[in-house]
Amino acid sequence: MRKVITVRQIEDLLKNGGNVADVPSDAILTPSAQDFLRDHRGTGKSAVAPSKKTTVSEPVVPDHEYRWTPGNDPKTPEEIERFFNSSEIEALKTRIVDIGRRFWEKDYVDGNGGNITVRVGDNLVLCTPTLISKGFMKEEDLCLVDLEGNQLAGKLKRTSEVMTHIGIMKRQPLAKSCVHAHPPHATAFAVAGVVPPTCMIPEAEVFLGQIGFAPYQTPGSPENSDTVGEIGVDHQSVIMQNHGVICWGKDVEDAHWKMENTDAYCKTVWIASQLGNGLQTFGTDKLKDLIAIRKKLGMPDNRDDLKECELCDNSEFRPGVVCAVPDSAGSSSNGTEEADPEAEAMVQQVTDMIMKQLKS
Repeated sequence: MRKVITVRQIEDLLKNGGNVADVPSDAILTPSAQDFLRDHRGTGKSAVAPSKKTTVSEPVVPDHEYRWTPGNDPKTPEEIERFFNSSEIEALKTRIVDIGRRFWEKDYVDGNGGNITVRVGDNLVLCTPTLISKGFMKEEDLCLVDLEGNQLAGKLKRTSEVMTHIGIMKRQPLAKSCVHAHPPHATAFAVAGVVPPTCMIPEAEVFLGQIGFAPYQTPGSPENSDTVGEIGVDHQSVIMQNHGVICWGKDVEDAHWKMENTDAYCKTVWIASQLGNGLQTFGTDKLKDLIAIRKKLGMPDNRDDLKECELCDNSEFRPGVVCAVPDSAGSSSNGTEEADPEAEAMVQQVTDMIMKQLKS
């Protein structure tokens, strides 16, 4: 195995009378070690011998997923307290606080709205407290609960809606973090009871997949936990009717991105639906390509079992507002029937009169 050399090790080597020629030629140098050698190149004993080559580390993909050892959850109050205050958990607390601030700054939450969770064990979940603004939350405000919602640590009371997050985590092992918020555009879809259409933006299909829709249940109730939990198994973003949005991911940053993706997608669809040219889709063949990319990235997708005609079926999506005009029988027309020629002529006559008055 190739040895990793740090700048501290090189400094110690030089202090003890060594030479950089003693560094193994196949060693992996940390970025700071590389910088040290570059800055001291040509100054004597710290110069790299001609035969030596600096090894550049392979580029990596950012990874914020928290991984624990199964069966190793802390048990006693003392063990739980040490775990809750450990450096790894403190780092997660800082990230959660940062996500809360970003939610607040983007108007995704108001008052004490929204909540954030990260699973940190077989039976452990780090969560935000109740009745606190996510824009002004601090690390010491966070809580630790088990998968039954029992609070194990933290000075503030945990959010009542943690059970909805746990409802997803219990059913979907890939859900390591959940975030709930009320982003305005996606929440508008929730209030209108409208499921966002599909096959329109490639990035949404890859990073979100098909957005789920959960019928209304009282927030924080067992019914909401079960309803959203079932739908969350196959959908990483779930619009909760008359409530808001909940998203899950492999880590809290991933879950936050999906919340941003959801609101941005709903905003784009809303604007596009007002432009009067219809909503264009890219077809099922292209969607299959995007689903394959999504699965290659390690994200689940339940659309493999759908029929070809169901993949891009947006027949239930009804954009825009339709003004209903009562007919002579007292019922309302939604504008899809043919217009009355006499009524059209009268409207045109009134329009002509108005335009004539304006010109004069």
